[in-house]
Amino acid sequence: MTVVPTPRGVGYSTAVLQCRPMKDEHKKAALNRLKTARGHVNAVIQMIEAERYCTDVMKQVSAVQGSLEKVNRILLNNHVETCVMEAVQEDRVEQIVDELMETLRYTPGITGPTEEALL
Repeated sequence: MTVVPTPRGVGYSTAVLQCRPMKDEHKKAALNRLKTARGHVNAVIQMIEAERYCTDVMKQVSAVQGSLEKVNRILLNNHVETCVMEAVQEDRVEQIVDELMETLRYTPGITGPTEEALL
């Protein structure tokens, strides 16, 4: 069993499971969306520096959030197709269910916002 620290907010999360690399199509899709989001973030920064109308900036921020949620869906899809399937095949069902439930905490587009996000 491999322990891999992954950055998360201020602290760190510890992923206990390690599986095969991402599928090429998921990696390509995630990277493309992230690069697009990066471009949108740069545009938002320029809009704020230019003191553009607040609602226009908010629309762009919403577009960035949507792009990032799509990246999360791609990552979740990859995780289920690779790591989860591997764990099920190895009869580590309880372990993978716990880890999958933890993973779903980071996909509010699928599971809805957390209580902390609503505060």
